[in-house]
Amino acid sequence: MRRLTALGFLLVAALLALTAVAPAVSPAEERLRVEAGDLDDDRPLGEVAGYTAEEPLEIDADELSPADLEALKYRSMARIEEIRGLRFEEDVALEVVSRERYRAESSREGEAGPFVNEVWRGAFVVGETDIDDALAGVYGDAVVGYYSDGRIVLVVEEPDSLRLNRATLVHELVHALQDQRFGLGREGETIDERRAETGLIEGEAGYVPALYDDRCGEWECLPQDGEERAELRERPFDVGLFLSIYAPYAAGPSFVASLRETGGWEAVGRAFEERPASTEQLIHPERYPNDRPENVSIEDRSDDGWEPFTEEDGDGNASADLRTETVGEATLFATLFENGVVSRPIDEGAGDLGQYNYSHPATDGWAGDTFLAYRGPGNRTGHVWELAWESDRDAAEFADAYRDLLEERGAERIGASGETYRIPENRPFSGAYRLTVAGDRVTVVGGPTADALQGIRPTGAERAASLPGPTAPPGATELAPQAGPTAARAEPG
Repeated sequence: MRRLTALGFLLVAALLALTAVAPAVSPAEERLRVEAGDLDDDRPLGEVAGYTAEEPLEIDADELSPADLEALKYRSMARIEEIRGLRFEEDVALEVVSRERYRAESSREGEAGPFVNEVWRGAFVVGETDIDDALAGVYGDAVVGYYSDGRIVLVVEEPDSLRLNRATLVHELVHALQDQRFGLGREGETIDERRAETGLIEGEAGYVPALYDDRCGEWECLPQDGEERAELRERPFDVGLFLSIYAPYAAGPSFVASLRETGGWEAVGRAFEERPASTEQLIHPERYPNDRPENVSIEDRSDDGWEPFTEEDGDGNASADLRTETVGEATLFATLFENGVVSRPIDEGAGDLGQYNYSHPATDGWAGDTFLAYRGPGNRTGHVWELAWESDRDAAEFADAYRDLLEERGAERIGASGETYRIPENRPFSGAYRLTVAGDRVTVVGGPTADALQGIRPTGAERAASLPGPTAPPGATELAPQAGPTAARAEPG
């Protein structure tokens, strides 16, 4: 497993400032709170509560008072209006909470279900660790702020000596503007759909601060807080999972910039009505909106010893509908990078707005995928994963990369039916894997043993079209929205 260097931890800190869980913190227990006021309906664009974009402020950036915080909020709102060309319809409350308080309010216990764990295990992202534990390792104590339901919460180490991260405040104020003008409800059900939607939302919230920073030559700006906590530098975490989560933040700003360059801010607004359908469209903005993902159908062909996971009905009972997931291009890239298949530096070829480049020949031809997980004897799990590609050549290239991944994990080809490999029991992701390439389709069957593969998907089973595409019930997938419109976190499966 790869580990990010200290540079990576700085980027993680930035990411986690944007993807915090929004806990139910009692306002009475806050160290500091700036209430929302009433905004004048007739005020000119770029003037908020009497503050303009050029407003000079005499404040101590190292020790902000509540009045300073309010002034910074209003001036930042005025500047965002000037950049974005949209008015805030309502004021936004601003709270400051200590990390200790945030940690107490946001802590959660429990484990993800076997379906979710099998998805991430089958994708070679999280192996022997429960996905919720792996997410805790990524999120850790790095959260510095979030927006939820008309308020921004800043998480600080020392409430008595408040220092403000300018980028965090501007970013979350953009979320407030989005919430007021477009709404932040999300419809995506799969990992890939949610990453794509998040890419638009977080992309604009990452792009506007970049434009804001460009104006700091003419505007008086608060110094950017570059403080780095030692415990973040020293804490290891799962790189593949981080890269999957970070994809909307890395690719989103360039996606939004592309929309603006081709159609102005109006095109960005229209994108909230027709949101990107896949991370493929984030990584390759020219493919939005016409190149939509293929609906990859898959049929259960397992024997009596293995049962596919199914959806639950409204009463929590199992239904006849198979439960599936779509991983998508961004997470496929994360898989290959995590497992040593991508040899180039992660930032090679990245644009000015994104630290990481998620484009790679082995994943660029992705057209769609469906992941179907199974439960078998002893509650062991397995899967069938079918991936569609733009061409036979694209399919063959990904299959070669997948073979390289297996080799990196210590797999050996065994004399079982089909192209079957086994990773020894003493290694992460131990088990058996069968790879089949048929034209523009790649099918992977995974299970604890070679015999289990036959029970999950007999060799030669034909691909059928009985399942109408990926589905995932609310609250059962890795990054379903939780307490707030800009919050993202794991929920148990």
